[in-house]
Amino acid sequence: MTTFSELGLSELSIQALSRKGFEEPTPIQIKTIPAVLTGDSDIVAQAQTGTGKTAAFGLPLLEMLDPDVRTVQALVLAPTRELAIQVAEEVNSLRGGRTINVAPIYGGQSMEIQLRSLKKGVSVVVGTPGRVLDHLRRGSLNLSGIRFLILDEADEMLNMGFLDDVLEIMEQTATEKRTMLFSATMPPEILRIAKKYMGDYQIIKAVSEQLTATQTDQIYFEVAMSDKFEALCRIIDMEPDFYGLVFTRTKIDADAVSQRLMERGYEADTLHGDMSQSLREKMLIKFKKKLVTILVATDVAARGIDVHDLTHVINFDLPHDPEAYVHRIGRTGRAGKQGIAITFITPSEYRRLQFISKHARTDIRKARLPKVADVIDMKKGRIRAELQEIMTTEPELEFMGMAQELLDQSKPRETLAALLQYMFQEELDASNYKEIGDAFVVDKTGKSRLFVTQGRKDGLTPKRLLTFLGDKCNIPPKKIWDIQIMETFAFVSLPFQDAERVLAMFNKGKGTELAFTKAKARPSAPAPRR
Repeated sequence: MTTFSELGLSELSIQALSRKGFEEPTPIQIKTIPAVLTGDSDIVAQAQTGTGKTAAFGLPLLEMLDPDVRTVQALVLAPTRELAIQVAEEVNSLRGGRTINVAPIYGGQSMEIQLRSLKKGVSVVVGTPGRVLDHLRRGSLNLSGIRFLILDEADEMLNMGFLDDVLEIMEQTATEKRTMLFSATMPPEILRIAKKYMGDYQIIKAVSEQLTATQTDQIYFEVAMSDKFEALCRIIDMEPDFYGLVFTRTKIDADAVSQRLMERGYEADTLHGDMSQSLREKMLIKFKKKLVTILVATDVAARGIDVHDLTHVINFDLPHDPEAYVHRIGRTGRAGKQGIAITFITPSEYRRLQFISKHARTDIRKARLPKVADVIDMKKGRIRAELQEIMTTEPELEFMGMAQELLDQSKPRETLAALLQYMFQEELDASNYKEIGDAFVVDKTGKSRLFVTQGRKDGLTPKRLLTFLGDKCNIPPKKIWDIQIMETFAFVSLPFQDAERVLAMFNKGKGTELAFTKAKARPSAPAPRR
């Protein structure tokens, strides 16, 4: 097992990673970090979103930047404002106490805020092409002295029509710099950019091939991040003999989830890389004996676990890559028994789930989370079955006498109801569960996600969608978020009221060039070809 220390990172970086709970580098990090730290060539890397590529370039950047220099030393270009914010936050979280300033600049944020930030001095700018060009043209951003240029999700920038903007930006960067290009796919246009605008470059690939998932029943649920724990409890409670592994991304998350489960009364515990070998072995013995029926673990800690008859594997956090997904779900459905693999995804993770499904060559079907009433009904059914089983045995004479006394003093139905309430009131209390919202309709910021029934093959582009919403619905571009154009469909986020207006106009037969529905109503992703 490769460790972060073996990649040549400093103690500051190792400490920052430890605080974030990361235990082991991902494949793209293992290949990229040493190449950046020890080499001097440009890099063209193929890696999917969610595989840790931000840390793959962010960690060596932080090692190599000069904290005493107050001018821009690195530029990261990202296709969307959401990704720009995410990358900036991730790099900031990895600084480890270094006095290196990272600033996101993107359309939709106040220009004045960005101007003040740039004037104070920024080491790393993470921006969208349009807003970066705005600053270059007004002279508030100077890239003539940068040492590093990173193109993140380069294929998406091409798909969204940003090629000319990216090339114009590249023309204004320093000649002597290192360029790193990250892309999920490698279309010819990407390689042409590399050949024309990059020097000697090294190609790095960290993509999965020829993976095959098990015949385990695979399900995914769409939930908001804040509702994941509630969803987990419902899944556990719907299975009378739940016995499974719950996977989290970090050991910090594993500790937090297992602690909350134990506080709710579940037989749960944790397994992660901070545990000694002897403690780990004791925990596995408890799990095999079913003294603990829910084990919350990270991918690293779960290596080598050989436990049969698991009913469930639950991906509390979506794994980084298809290999990790296949490795996780392969732990259920053993010994000839069908197991269930459940994955929770947030709205922003849907595209990565599709990637995992395609490369693992498996079907992951969407399902509806059990409602509170479903869980209560299931518990009532289980209680009835257990009582009927008990009634097949002959009670001891002492209890027969007590029963007769109670029946003599009250009505039989009321007596039985009182006993049931005394025994099961807390277990059947619906208030133990909180309602789970619809993560794919309206989020906490009041945005609504819409599904568009056209995609790239229909000639749909971000510009055309922006123009349509502006002309037909009078919605300005600054109110439109996160356009994602797929091959046959697209997604767009709007303020809730504007989204409702778009839907209302469509329902009245207006604006029939494009069709919109709420994103939750989108058709299931087609099954990957086998």
